[in-house]
Amino acid sequence: MKDIQNDFDPRNIEIDKVGVKNVKYPIIVLDKANGFQHTIATISMFVSLPHKFKGTHMSRFLEILHANQSMINMKNFPTMLGQMKEKLNAESAHLEVTFPYFVQKDAPVSKTPSFLEYTAGFLGHLDGANAMRDFTVTVAVPVSTLCPCSKEISDHGAHNQRGIVTVQVRFKRFFWIEDLISLIEGCSSCDLYSILKRQDEKFVTERAFQNPKFVEDVVRDVADNLSKNPNITYFTVEAENFESIHNHSAYAYLERHTNGGEL
Repeated sequence: MKDIQNDFDPRNIEIDKVGVKNVKYPIIVLDKANGFQHTIATISMFVSLPHKFKGTHMSRFLEILHANQSMINMKNFPTMLGQMKEKLNAESAHLEVTFPYFVQKDAPVSKTPSFLEYTAGFLGHLDGANAMRDFTVTVAVPVSTLCPCSKEISDHGAHNQRGIVTVQVRFKRFFWIEDLISLIEGCSSCDLYSILKRQDEKFVTERAFQNPKFVEDVVRDVADNLSKNPNITYFTVEAENFESIHNHSAYAYLERHTNGGEL
């Protein structure tokens, strides 16, 4: 059968990215406690298209994805990108994978077990020299914060809110997503839990009250910890609080390159 995609295109215009976007697909990822876990990812796969070709072969992206869905992680990401370049005769390849990631969190006092959902993601780009031009890991962590100003000026209590802290990192060696989650949670007023008994609710309420944080405090504390980690070479930190006494969010963001554990 005639392959229209390989027909010559006379416009002499290269395309930077062409492929499939927002594909929902079952995958398996590494899990620190259990070895691996099944999840459903949202995946985008792109390659560059030389000026001489009319189009790319979209089905090949899904063939590569299916061949690798039994394990997608930091270690095999370069392999997948290389397969994309080879099978699609491209100069560069780009791959984005975002997925819900579940960690068992026991309640702080009663130790009641439950799972908490996080959002994790991998993003990689392979250039014409078969070198990883960029690879980052992202995790979004739900937290709670208590307002330092509200605590200072109020006779009774202080307002608190749920927030999301999103961290993106470049790194030298493999690390566990759970360790990054733990670092972020430690910089909030208190962790979130799926199940809380009364003694647990008392604990998290008092914990937050004893540990007030602005969004500015959260991003600075996360940045301080990441900058001391010699494995991290670059990071962004974004904190958004869904304010309980305002109809808007409080927000803070920073971006840093590190050098051997120093900013």
